[in-house]
Amino acid sequence: MWRSFQELISFRIILTTSFYNHSWTQNQGSAWLDELQTHAWDNKTGAFIYLQPWSQDPFQVQTVMSCDSHFGEASVCLLKIAYQGTDHLSFQNTSWWPSPKGGRRAQQICRLFNQNHVSNEITQKLLSDTCPRLLLGLLDAGKTHLQRQVKPEAWLSTGPSPGPGRLLLVCHVSGFYPKPVWVMWMRDKQEHQGTQRGDILPHADGTWYLQVSLDVKLKEAAGLSCRVRHSSLGGQDMVLYWEHPHSTGLIFLAVIVPLVLLAGLVLWLWKCW
Repeated sequence: MWRSFQELISFRIILTTSFYNHSWTQNQGSAWLDELQTHAWDNKTGAFIYLQPWSQDPFQVQTVMSCDSHFGEASVCLLKIAYQGTDHLSFQNTSWWPSPKGGRRAQQICRLFNQNHVSNEITQKLLSDTCPRLLLGLLDAGKTHLQRQVKPEAWLSTGPSPGPGRLLLVCHVSGFYPKPVWVMWMRDKQEHQGTQRGDILPHADGTWYLQVSLDVKLKEAAGLSCRVRHSSLGGQDMVLYWEHPHSTGLIFLAVIVPLVLLAGLVLWLWKCW
């Protein structure tokens, strides 16, 4: 149907996000079909408003822009656009490139975008200049927070039994910062190859949590330890040794029996006197 239009038709999405302070942000958004506005964004409610009765099909556009700074090296920058959850375009070296998943539509959009050389130059400046300067400014402003060192807490537990005669040992490491951490189950000084590492998960306070598990035979659990290595520990690894918990019944007997014997001795002495 769109081929029946003889002139070039453009669809633009404009989004402006203003960060005034830590508690006040403002979003302004709109979508335009050439000079006709088809969608608007209500900043107070966060609702997307369909301004035309025929513009109400749901759609999703995702954009990601990033820049990585490596000391002494040029910044690595990225800009990608996805439509309806599928990668469509990426911007590299002053040009737009179609994603293999985007098909013919992505190729057509790239050709259209690349006709606007001025826009591409502005995009390149945002990526190669503005984004790195913003990143360096954030690193400088947040230096004290970002360079802090928070020591981890660690403890051992068991998980659901993997099967008869087996144990799932779990080493928990929590509350550490920065994120990089090394955790491994060990036997003596050798790394245990069966160690399973989970994802590093965030806490609400900005620190991190990790659990590392090991599936072993019950008789082989003795002598195992969990070793934690983190920058906050000053080169001294944290080592937790696995000790199989004693039976509750044995602990009860170990406490109660001496008390009964002591009570009997006191009663016998009282009668003798």
